[in-house]
Amino acid sequence: MAKAFASQADLEEKKITFTQVSENAYAYTAEGDPNSGVIIGDDGVLIVDTTATPAMAQDLIAKIRGVTDKPIKYVVLSHYHAVRVLGASAYFAEGAQQIIASRGTYEMIVERGEQDMKSEIERFPRLFAGVETVPGLTWPTLVFEKEITLFLGKLEVKIAHLGAGHTKGDTVVWLPSQKVLFSGDLVEYDAACYCGDAQLEEWPATLEALRALKADKLVPGRGPALLSPAEVDKGLDYTKDFVTTLLQAGREAVAEKLDLKGSMALTRKAMDPKFGHVFIYEHCLPFDVSRAFDEASGIKHPRIWTAERDKDMWAALQD
Repeated sequence: MAKAFASQADLEEKKITFTQVSENAYAYTAEGDPNSGVIIGDDGVLIVDTTATPAMAQDLIAKIRGVTDKPIKYVVLSHYHAVRVLGASAYFAEGAQQIIASRGTYEMIVERGEQDMKSEIERFPRLFAGVETVPGLTWPTLVFEKEITLFLGKLEVKIAHLGAGHTKGDTVVWLPSQKVLFSGDLVEYDAACYCGDAQLEEWPATLEALRALKADKLVPGRGPALLSPAEVDKGLDYTKDFVTTLLQAGREAVAEKLDLKGSMALTRKAMDPKFGHVFIYEHCLPFDVSRAFDEASGIKHPRIWTAERDKDMWAALQD
């Protein structure tokens, strides 16, 4: 019997944790579901990734209101994926003044935001609870090229694009005074890396750029907050191993002139023993194998995922 498409059968709610990781920083994590970050400064709050819908954002807002009544001034998009950005409108009622994104993220919203929104909602309905509250695409109000620095009162916050990986526009948020890094999906831990829109060849170098910051603590895109330099290194190494193993399998599949189904079988031999047990592995792997095969074939810029392409790909991999 064919498996349910993507994560349509994943209906189990995850336990949400709101953890203070430094004097000013908090991690909002959910057992492998997408994380968000919160920075509370002297005069306002900054959010890193919004959740998938305004309805779902209300839980994060309630957690914030449990520790501060300061206005939520800034929302940072770590990348363009719908599950990260479509909840942004909820924060305007809380005082949000700017939605900040990299140039690459803005370009991806222009190019494929509409298709991505429809695709993601169909793949993983549980992560889009209250989807009817989404007013449409989230558009940045402030776009930066490489780096921008904000001050929440005296607290310095750096927002930077250090290189491509998970997408071409990946953005990190860094608190230099407290050595806390919010990586978005550039880093995962105990969860699969979704690589359907990735720049796999560039990703390891970007991870090394993150490592060079020498963070004491890191909030990944999925998985638990990493709360020591040793844990940060483990998260970086884990992600690097995942994406390099995947791309190598893609290169071998192309060299052997395999089709997509053959590529999946070859990739599983390398990936399943190391990563088969982690969150959303079965969801991600078909999309990951497709992208690795494309990139190994010379397709530098990821092809756009549409709801139709998703289902065609999934059907091609079924027995």
